[in-house]
Amino acid sequence: MGTFKVNYRQDTALFQTLWVKVWLGILVVLLIVSPIFLSRYQISILNEMGIAVIGALGLNLLTGFTGQISLCHGSFLAIGAYTSALLTSKLGIPFWLSFPLSGLMAAALGMIVAVPSLRLKGLYLALGTLAFGFIVEYVIFHWGLTKGDMGMAVRRISIYKFAFRTEKQHFYLITGFAAIAVISAKNIARSKIGRSFVAIRDRDIAAEAMGIPLAKYKVMAFAVSSFYAGVAGCLMAHYQKWIVPGNFDLSVSIAYIAMIIMGGLGTILGSVLGAILITGIPHGIVYLVDIFKESYPGLSGFIVDFKLGLFGLVIVLALLFEPKGLFGIYWRAKIYFKTWPFKY
Repeated sequence: MGTFKVNYRQDTALFQTLWVKVWLGILVVLLIVSPIFLSRYQISILNEMGIAVIGALGLNLLTGFTGQISLCHGSFLAIGAYTSALLTSKLGIPFWLSFPLSGLMAAALGMIVAVPSLRLKGLYLALGTLAFGFIVEYVIFHWGLTKGDMGMAVRRISIYKFAFRTEKQHFYLITGFAAIAVISAKNIARSKIGRSFVAIRDRDIAAEAMGIPLAKYKVMAFAVSSFYAGVAGCLMAHYQKWIVPGNFDLSVSIAYIAMIIMGGLGTILGSVLGAILITGIPHGIVYLVDIFKESYPGLSGFIVDFKLGLFGLVIVLALLFEPKGLFGIYWRAKIYFKTWPFKY
């Protein structure tokens, strides 16, 4: 029996079926109890994935939904990270206040970067965002407050008198913020703003003819994306408790682009799946090295030397065999089980 919608409210509902609510309930329970059975190292991997999910959601709203290419997403993570680090260490502002301020600072600078997007498209826009990334990198390296290559210590996360010290405590905090980010992104995507983003991506001239102000929504897309990146950078800084400019170089922006492409452009679930995959691949390679380092020491050395190449090979093979990303695999599996035993 199919699921039929008889009004617009049902079509835009966040949780459209009972099965969706049941599976989400199961997921919430698993997330709550999983730290009990996992090691500290495994929980730290989940924490990295949670932060990556937030950053990937922001980039997908900009690139996947609005069609605006950005090569400076890592720079907005740096802006959020250093803003929160300076606010908490130099001015003594608590984390619960520096967290939104770091996102707002990144969003404000994102709106400045959005100005060239009103005239540039495609590779020209990509080069413009790349230039902004180089500017941010130069400032971080040479500004005295950021201490350049020496790095900068960041205070531990504390909310009022409660300080987050263990991996489990960080896991619940980061996972909670990631869940809020996913729900917020889903609401943006199904709202008038999200539909305007998609219209601009598909055909900006037609969208403008329909009455959608291109300048307003392009700037808004950059602001929202930068805000997500800023809060992700803030969480990363306070979680690692030490930041250096190398944490936010061009490779970070490329990694986030890989996340949304591997997961699925223009999908919220794809952002989550892509962030989990790309964050997990390096740890999977380390796991393989640990397995074969005693039996085949030469093979483990080969894996270490060509780790970056193997990482790229996985991405290329995935794009060749599944251009729609992990979301495409999920969607085909969903259609298969919904229509089984019929083919269509």
